[in-house]
Amino acid sequence: MTALARLLATSAACCLATAAAAQDDSLLVFDYPGFENPDFHSNYVEQHGDSPEFAFFGDEEEAFQKLRSGFRADVSHVCAGSVNKWIEAGILEPWDTSRIEHFGDLNSNLTGQDVTDGTEEVYFVPTDFGSTAIAYNADEVPEEDVASLDIFANPDYAGRLTLPDNVDDAYALAYLATGTTNWQDATDEQFQAASDWLREVHPNLRTYWTDPAELSQLLASGEVLAGWAWNETLPTMAEQGFPIGFAREPEQGSSLWLCGYVNLQDGEGSEERAYDFLNALLAPSATQPLLDAGYGHSNQAAMSEIGDEALTEVGLGPIDAPVLAQLPIDGELRQRQSAEFEKIKAGF
Repeated sequence: MTALARLLATSAACCLATAAAAQDDSLLVFDYPGFENPDFHSNYVEQHGDSPEFAFFGDEEEAFQKLRSGFRADVSHVCAGSVNKWIEAGILEPWDTSRIEHFGDLNSNLTGQDVTDGTEEVYFVPTDFGSTAIAYNADEVPEEDVASLDIFANPDYAGRLTLPDNVDDAYALAYLATGTTNWQDATDEQFQAASDWLREVHPNLRTYWTDPAELSQLLASGEVLAGWAWNETLPTMAEQGFPIGFAREPEQGSSLWLCGYVNLQDGEGSEERAYDFLNALLAPSATQPLLDAGYGHSNQAAMSEIGDEALTEVGLGPIDAPVLAQLPIDGELRQRQSAEFEKIKAGF
C-alpha cells in the first residue's frame, strides 16, 4: 500500500457526545466542537435546508472508545495519526471515490503524491490542515537564530522555550531536527535519534504548552521567546499587535498536520447524505470559512484562488524547505513514541 493509500485509507471539551437540536436526523456527524459551523458545509445546507445532526468529542481517543462501545454515527472527523488504529479496529468502511466530486482536486503537496495514484481502498479523505513551525518574539529573537531547529538546543535560550504537550507534534519536530522528513518508514535508529534529541532539549524548556491560548500567553508575557507552534498562533497574535514571527523555513524544515473524515461502519443514517456532506466540505465554498478559522483546505484548486500573501499571513503560504507531513504511522511505533515522550517529559 502506498503512503497516500494508507493516508486516504487517516479542542474544546465535551466529555459526552451530545447531539445538536433541531437538525437533520438523516445524518449524524461525530466531530470536534466548532466544526458544526454551517459555513464549512454550506452546500449541504443549501441542498437539504439545514445542517446534519452533530455529536461531539473532546479528543480522538475518547471518540474511538465511544465508537468501540457501540455509539453509532455515520461519519467522523479524525486526524491522520489515528487513522490506522481506526482501520485496524474494523470501525470504518471505505469511501467510493467516484462519488466524491472534488477528489481529484486534493492537494498532492500534502502527501508528495498524485492523489489519483493507486487502487487501494480509500478510508480517509483529507479536508483540513495546518502547519507547525517556530513561533517567536521577532523583537527579541534574531532571524538567524530561527534559521535552524537547533534553537531548541541553544543554551542562550535556556528556560525561554516551549514545545507542545503533544506526542505527534513533538516527534515531528524531533525527526526533522535529526534529518528525517518522512516518519512513516522511520527506522529504530531514526526513532532513537529523535528521542535522544527531545531528551537533549528537555532541560532547555520552560514548559510544554497544552493549547494555543496558553502558548500565546507564554509569548505575550515574555516567559518564552520561541516555541514549536501551530499556524493559528500567527494571525491570533498579530491581531493582538504582538511582534510574532513564524519561521517555517529553518534548514531542517517544518511540518504539516492533516485531518479529514472517515465513513463509519454500521451508521444508521443516509449514506447518500454522507457523500453530500463530504462533497460540501471539499467544495470551494468551504475554503474561505476554513481559512477564517485558521485551517487550510485540502481542495488545492480552490486554495489556489487565494493569494500567496493571504495564505502567508495565516502561516500556510508556499515555502522552500523540507516538510514532514504527519501522516499515519505504524501503531507500534506510535505507541513507542508516546511511551518515550512521557518518560522524557518526566525527566528520564
